[in-house]
Amino acid sequence: MYADAETIRRILTSTGDTWAVVGLSNNEARAAHGVADVLQRYGKRIVPVHPKAETVHGEQGYAALAEIPFPVDVVDVFVNSDLAGPVADEAAAIGAKAVWFQLGVIDEDAYDRTRAAGLDMVMDRCPAIEIPRHG
Repeated sequence: MYADAETIRRILTSTGDTWAVVGLSNNEARAAHGVADVLQRYGKRIVPVHPKAETVHGEQGYAALAEIPFPVDVVDVFVNSDLAGPVADEAAAIGAKAVWFQLGVIDEDAYDRTRAAGLDMVMDRCPAIEIPRHG
C-alpha cells in the first residue's frame, strides 16, 4: 500500500537526481552508507544530512534539510520512525518532490500528510533494492 510499483518507478527514474539522505554519516556500518553508494553508482547526487554535517562519498554534508542551498528532489529517510514524520514535513517545506522512508521506517500519519502536500512517497522500502529493477 505504501510502495506501489508506479510510484517507486517514478521516484527512481523521473523525479530528479538529487537525493538528500537523512541520517547519512561516515559510519560504514550503517545502512545509509551502503545505500548512498548504490544511489551514486546509479547516477544520483547524494546529499548527506546528519547533525555532524560530514562529507560522505565526496559530497558535502549538511546538519539539516533546510541548510541545503540548492533544490532537492528526493528525501531518503534513515531515522527512527518516531523521528521520521518531522523530516517528511521538512521535506515538503523545502520543496522536495518525493520522500522515501527506508525499510522499517513507518509513520502512516506522515505518509498521509506528505501525499496530501502533493509529494510522492514510498515507505518501508529500500531504493538500493529497487533501483536495479527500475534504474
